[in-house]
Amino acid sequence: MSNRQDSETSRLDEAARAAWLYYVAGNTQDEIARKLGVSRQSAQRLVSLAVSEKLVKVRLDHPIARCMELSVRMREKFDMLMCEIVPSDPDVPSSTTGIAQAGAAEMERHLKSNHPKIIAIGTGRALRSCVEQLSPMDCPQHRIVSLLGNMMSDGSATAYNVVIRMAERVNARHYPMPLPVFARTSDEKQILHSQEPVHNILELIRQADVTFVGIGNMGTDAPMHIDGFIDRDDVRALERAGAVGEITSWVYNQDGELLDGLVNDRVASAPLVPNQENPIIGIAVGEQKSAAILGALRGKLINSLITNEFTAELLLAS
Repeated sequence: MSNRQDSETSRLDEAARAAWLYYVAGNTQDEIARKLGVSRQSAQRLVSLAVSEKLVKVRLDHPIARCMELSVRMREKFDMLMCEIVPSDPDVPSSTTGIAQAGAAEMERHLKSNHPKIIAIGTGRALRSCVEQLSPMDCPQHRIVSLLGNMMSDGSATAYNVVIRMAERVNARHYPMPLPVFARTSDEKQILHSQEPVHNILELIRQADVTFVGIGNMGTDAPMHIDGFIDRDDVRALERAGAVGEITSWVYNQDGELLDGLVNDRVASAPLVPNQENPIIGIAVGEQKSAAILGALRGKLINSLITNEFTAELLLAS
């Protein structure tokens, strides 16, 4: 390692120490300066460096009254097990800011259990953001299982699969589903699901103690279209059939009913079963996804939700 790299590593180490003293131990900048043997200005710069280098992850623990009120109303209206509402950015109300931290906190709540759990997880941008916020943990007692395949039709890995990343962060056993997201035909899907490893994974999913899923919207800006799983003709056909959203690539209408035929004949994901007793936690935000979230809630495809104030208000007004 070069002297320059050594210097950079040492400075980040100092920044991490300063951040720990400030955010965890509650020291003032004067106290940090004294403990690290630097000036007050240097202590301030080190704390700022820790933030800019993303060495610090901040979670808001103060219960905000408006969010709590919305949470109660959402649980009552949609008969949910849990609803976590985070503040919205007034300038960017559809921003995912805060959602990743809230999702990570909920994941960690389950991971901290000493009792072995099966945690099923979907894929997508929102879930990947949550996993990136997870603190490193040691959870060999848990099993993390993917709800859907991790391959494109050409055999390449999907960009937003998160099971392996999550397992690495928390040192848990993991079970990625060795399938494409869509089979070529419904008959091929049946053959794929009959394979013993896949059959075992589907059985683990059926027994899952908690499930985390993203919620995708429909249209040409649908994640399934942007990521190359369906083409423009598929999008048009789905919209004509009344599609409003998808969960793990299962497409449903405004009442949360799975569409007959079309891509649902070929989706290789674990079955999407409504009215589950254990938590099925949807993580989604924004006006663009409000119809998809609403359909999932109406159809009991999810029974818990993590979203923001802006989205909650849209759902309550529906």
